[in-house]
Amino acid sequence: MATVDEQVDVLMSGTAYGDPDTRENMTKDLRKRLLECEREGRPLRVYCGYDPRTSDLHLGHTITMRKLRQFQEFGHDVTFLVGTFTSLIGDPSDKDTARDQLTMRDVEENARSYAEQAFKILDEDKTRVRRNDEWLSPLDFADIIRLASHYTVQQFLARENFANRIDEGKAIYLHEFFYALMQAYDAVAQEADVQVGGQDQLFNILVAGRKLQSGLGQKPQIAIIMGESLPGTDGEIKMSKSLGNHIPLLSEPWDMYGKVMSLPDKVMGIYHKLILGWTPPRVAEMEARLASGEIHPNETKMKLAREIVSIFHSATAAAAAQRRWDEVFRSGGGLPADMAEVELASEEGVRDILVRLNMVSSRGEARRLIQQNGVRLNEQAVNSLQATVTPEMLPAVLQVGKRRFVRLVKANGDGRE
Repeated sequence: MATVDEQVDVLMSGTAYGDPDTRENMTKDLRKRLLECEREGRPLRVYCGYDPRTSDLHLGHTITMRKLRQFQEFGHDVTFLVGTFTSLIGDPSDKDTARDQLTMRDVEENARSYAEQAFKILDEDKTRVRRNDEWLSPLDFADIIRLASHYTVQQFLARENFANRIDEGKAIYLHEFFYALMQAYDAVAQEADVQVGGQDQLFNILVAGRKLQSGLGQKPQIAIIMGESLPGTDGEIKMSKSLGNHIPLLSEPWDMYGKVMSLPDKVMGIYHKLILGWTPPRVAEMEARLASGEIHPNETKMKLAREIVSIFHSATAAAAAQRRWDEVFRSGGGLPADMAEVELASEEGVRDILVRLNMVSSRGEARRLIQQNGVRLNEQAVNSLQATVTPEMLPAVLQVGKRRFVRLVKANGDGRE
């Protein structure tokens, strides 16, 4: 059984709060709460929320999941909270414009597999899965007024992204204030001891959540704020579903492998640290060997890709993805031999095909990829959003990016290669 001090050292590792005083206060509060729980003979109540704005979680989400896993390993009560109600608005924390609002039907569809994806990291037997529409949906207008009375408008307008919008003359919609209020009520409804989140959640957890808990007679939760965010496939901006620079946990092994291989060399260190859990000295040693030329960036990236695919799929799937990568990009063959084959019975738009076959997540993504010359038909770029494929053009190979291929054939089988 780990001591309180041992737990604090592990649980506070990798956290950052913008200033050392806040981190010191959170460390003291965590130690104090652990001691209280030890005396009471109960575990900490810990949670992290994940909004199903789209149907997939991505590698960036696993950073907070790994912290939840640490709490589980110390025997604490961990909740994986699906933000089925907060998703209707969407978190404005790191956005310079208001998010599109979703319908409950959208959210339900997106949330369907969230828990299953989370169990790639979390211990299923030790994870409580809840949905926040359970307590947010029954609130009436009088409840909202009562909860809102604990905050001032100035507190919300002081948030950096809102302040920036004011300076730039961009709109701030009233409903965007409700997000932090709803997330704060998540902490109240669960009587949370600890909430885990990323840097974009500092206000929601540290200010809104703790203030509402105190105002309603609860002990304020300890904020465990992860210090680093995972860069997306562009190597620059935090991995984000809305920006399209993410690596979904539901990616096919080949696609996941290829997306890791597309990462810029400069992010190898942080990926090894945040996804594989390497210690800073081990990362520093790898980066020094890369800088000296002792090891090649591409070989390092291939090992990283194999390990990541092994974590979220299997070692067998990783080996198959490696073979396919070699076949396409190292042997000069150009096209994988094992691509899926799909029948086409009548003329169909390229965008419709991409969406129907799940080669893209939406028509919007299909439009963006076509405009960026990221879609090819028989190795020729598709340069029109109205492009179609007819049975007379078959067989044909449709390609998205460098890793997604499908062979289109006539419905009756004629013309297959």
